[in-house]
Order: sequence, then C-alpha cells, then structure tokens
Amino acid sequence: MVRTRVLAFAFALTAVTYLDRICISAAAPFIMRDLSLTALQMSFVFSAFTLAYSLFEVPSGWLGDVRGPHRVLTRIVVWWSAFTMLTGLAQGFRSLVVIRFLFGAGEAGAFPNVARSLSRWFPVRERGRAQGVALLGSRVGGMLSVPLALLVINAWGWRTSFVIFGLTGMVWAVAWRAWYRDRPEDHPRMTASELAWIQQDLNDEARRSAMREGESAVPWRVLFTTRNLYAISAMYFAFGYGLYFYFTWLPTYLIQELGFSPLAGGAFAALPFFLAGLADVSGGWLTDRLSHRFGLRAGRCYLGFVAFFTCGLLLFTSTLIGDAVAKAVLLALALASADFGLSAAWAVCTDITPNHAGVMTGWMNTFGNLGGLFGPIVVGYAIDRWQSWTIPFYIAAVIYVVGALAWLVIDPTKRIS
Repeated sequence: MVRTRVLAFAFALTAVTYLDRICISAAAPFIMRDLSLTALQMSFVFSAFTLAYSLFEVPSGWLGDVRGPHRVLTRIVVWWSAFTMLTGLAQGFRSLVVIRFLFGAGEAGAFPNVARSLSRWFPVRERGRAQGVALLGSRVGGMLSVPLALLVINAWGWRTSFVIFGLTGMVWAVAWRAWYRDRPEDHPRMTASELAWIQQDLNDEARRSAMREGESAVPWRVLFTTRNLYAISAMYFAFGYGLYFYFTWLPTYLIQELGFSPLAGGAFAALPFFLAGLADVSGGWLTDRLSHRFGLRAGRCYLGFVAFFTCGLLLFTSTLIGDAVAKAVLLALALASADFGLSAAWAVCTDITPNHAGVMTGWMNTFGNLGGLFGPIVVGYAIDRWQSWTIPFYIAAVIYVVGALAWLVIDPTKRIS
C-alpha cells in the first residue's frame, strides 16, 4: 500500500526532528564547559529554539495547507538540517542563541505538515493510529539521540555531533522530494481500491470539490471565535511545558543531581522516550477504537484527560521518593502517560478542521512550544536561584492537571468546514 510508505516517511521525519533537537541536551555539559555558560544562559539557548519554533508554526502550517507538504517539508528539512550543522561552529553565548533561533525557525511546521499529509492519505478511522506511528518516530529519535550523541561526542567532540545529525535530515529531504505527492490520486503507484479506501469519508463529488477549493481559504474568523481553539491551546501548552524538560535538562538532572554515571544517565534519559513511543502507538490505537465505538468525545477528550492527569500525579509522586532509580522511572512513566493522549491531541485537530489541518495543528503546536519556552527557563532559574530541582516538578504537575481539565472543554464534534 502506498499510504504505508507515506507513514514510513512521516515516522522517519519525526525521528530526525528529535535527533536534531535533543542532541544538544547531551552536549549541554560540554558546551557549558567549553563556552563558559551558566545554567541560566544554557536555558536561554534551549528556549531560543522554542521561541522561534513557536513564532513560525502557524505560518509554516498555513504554507503546507496552501502549497502542500511536498514542497514545504522539503524546504523546512533542508533549512533546519543546515542550522543543526552550523551549531557546531558556535563560538559563544550570542552566536549559539542566534543559530538555535534560526534552527527553530526552520524546524517549525514539520509536525503540522505531517498532520496535513496524513489527513489526505488516511481516512478518519485510521488517523489516530497513523498519528501514533508518526509520533512513535519522534520518541525513537528522542530515545536514540542522547546515547548516540554521547558516543559521537566521546569519539569526536560535541561540534562534530551536530554535523553528523544534520546530515541525516538532508538525506530525508532528497528522498521525500523524489517520491511523495500531495494528492493520493497523483501518485503513480496508487491503485483504485486504495484510493477508494482513502476517500471513503468523501461521500460525493461536491464534498471533494469543496475540499480542494477550501485549501487556500482559511476561515480565520470562525477559528478565532471557537472555544475549541483556546481549549486545545491550553491543553497543548501544558504538554509542551513538561515535555521540554526531557529535551533539555533531563541528562543533566540524571547525571549531576541524581548521581548516575554518563552510561547509566544516557540509558535513563532514553527510557522516557522508549516508553512514550509505546504509549504513542497504543494510545493511537485506543483513541480510534474508542472514537469508533463511543464517539469522538470519549475517544479523544476523555482519553486525553486521563493521560494528562496521570502524568501530573506521577511527576508529583517523583518528588516524594528518595531513591534515584525510582525517580528516574517515575519521570519516564510520566512522559509515557502524557504521550498516551498525544495521538488524540493531533487527531482531534483534523477531526475539527480537516481542510485546514496545517493551520489548526500549527496553532496547537505554537502553544505547546510556548510552554516549552518557559519550562527550561523555570528549571534554570530554580537551579541558579534556589539550587532546587523539586520546585520545577511541582509547577509542571500543576500545569498538567490544568491541561487535563482543558481536555474536557474540547468538543471534536463541532467541525469547521
């Protein structure tokens, strides 16, 4: 089936995005030493990427809706891969901040354009599972990035690691440009039976025409007056706030605060992403199954509420336990719990506005990355000011509970067409 290869490309892309964005967390102690950076300065380096990523999410998602993921994703991946490699040339705090900002501007729009692509290549009944597989790629990339980066850094230094990781994106862009098509019916290997399966939700030619004609006419007024937009934004802000701890400070926390060796620290830094990958796939399967049997609200929103609330509970519990291994495992389970609702989060955007999935998911991911902008800074400030790792976990737990409540406000049955 052709659509399975589209899904393979999505899986590979999300893996590369996380390889490129998380490798800096493994390199952080070496960068701080070589460039004489404080913990607070390093937190601003982390957040420079997130700020740019937030600012350019909606424009990049909109471009995908208008011009198609074929061209837009090619340009996105080439841009961010180039700035991943340029990270290895940074000479100080300012240059590192500028490079990471431009890197974030390039990587913005990757996930909205993946969602846009999947909304065209998969029917509603398969979208949750498709999102789950695509998101699994991000967790595989996150799981491998720290151990691989540490191996490369030990062998050739932290600067070389960025060059190697950046080259992987260039390879993906070349393959995507040559193979992918924005519309399933335009692909030379598409069969009539598979096309009929993909388009099973389009009941007549009029709806297909409306789908095509609506690609460039974004209903901005309707979007900005719907309660769903703001509830989704609040929900994903909470997710991004907690998630970026794992992208940025987790290796440092495991090695410097909990006392793990670099080898053990790398293994425990990979564990959250391994468990989260399993949660993405199982959560994607469950959200589709529950939606088909009990309706979209149960399959998306109730599942998301349980996932986020449990995550907050696990984060809080980790502060009450003194054993280092138990803390590391609870943190890993917390990310897995949040990710159990991640497929539902991306699928609910395509449920609400399938014709403008790039814009809606771009808006959602903007707020997720705004959460990720503040998260690392709060941790850096708490370390420098109070020498505390516990306070950031309290804050993250509360924010996840608020995100869980936001899930209950979302109504995926109110579609914008």
